[in-house]
Amino acid sequence: MTLEEQIRQKIDLKTKPVGALGYLETLALKIALVQQTLTPRLESPTQIVFAADHGLAKNGVSAYPPEVTHQMVMNFLAGGAAINVFCKQNGVAIHVVDAGVNFDFADHPSLIKAKAGCGTQSALYGKAITAEQLRFCLSESARIVDHIFNKGCNIIGFGEMGIGNTSSASLIMASLLSKPVEECIGRGTGVDDEQLQHKTHILKQVIDFHGSIKDPWEILQTFGGFEVAQMCGAMLQAHQNNMLIMVDGFIATAAYALVHAVEPAIAHRSIFCHVSNESAHRHFLDSLNQKAILDLNLRLGEGSGCALAYPIIQASVNFLNEMASFETAGVSNR
Repeated sequence: MTLEEQIRQKIDLKTKPVGALGYLETLALKIALVQQTLTPRLESPTQIVFAADHGLAKNGVSAYPPEVTHQMVMNFLAGGAAINVFCKQNGVAIHVVDAGVNFDFADHPSLIKAKAGCGTQSALYGKAITAEQLRFCLSESARIVDHIFNKGCNIIGFGEMGIGNTSSASLIMASLLSKPVEECIGRGTGVDDEQLQHKTHILKQVIDFHGSIKDPWEILQTFGGFEVAQMCGAMLQAHQNNMLIMVDGFIATAAYALVHAVEPAIAHRSIFCHVSNESAHRHFLDSLNQKAILDLNLRLGEGSGCALAYPIIQASVNFLNEMASFETAGVSNR
């Protein structure tokens, strides 16, 4: 009997009808296969929030001004954001990475300084990221994940903060999936109808300027943010470390999709935590053949969906390890 068959048998012989725990059973199987054991464990769950500014934000694609990026990082460090509340509630450690914010932060125990620049260039006029900056982002984020891994973490979530980054994700999605950019655009931080029309106009100009791009790393360099690039490097390293990867919302899914295009096996280790209220996210997940745990109409970012989904992921492991079987409980099977 293969290990997968043993895991499935263990799940099916719990004191419940076969399949009665639904997606929890799928999660339990996935986690046990990643860890190659009948008794998986989640160790030192950690959330990383990558933050950076976007040149495209200066073109009016967001409802908020660019300075909100650094102001929200200060809020993360003070413990006042949603991600802080949810991580604290669920016992998840949190680190904030300055991947490229246009602000100089003082040292802080929860802040990791990995600045690739003070914001990207506007993709309206050229590539957002230089080749050298991209190499830095990929290597630096891999180093960060390795450090966390070496401290005993085997499940890690990725979130982001960056005014303008839903535009970046929309451009990445349109290029990767060869879709009209209009089908990949949402309201982001809450733009009104007039602002949405302007955002669509700007992003169409960006696509027209650059034309068709197919190579995932070139797509990232052209349209990405420093926080998106560092999420890509972090996800790739987590995959190589055989860690479980919690994927947050629309922007994190864009980063995942880029990595998946070059390393499809990352799907085996990835758990999609929620489908967001950003209109294109559901279609993005469908294109990747992925199902999300939660559907709460979130559109916050920060990794908030990861922190909220973590107790459910833990529950899938707990039932596999702790729930009685028909035999041990003395309950008659069908």
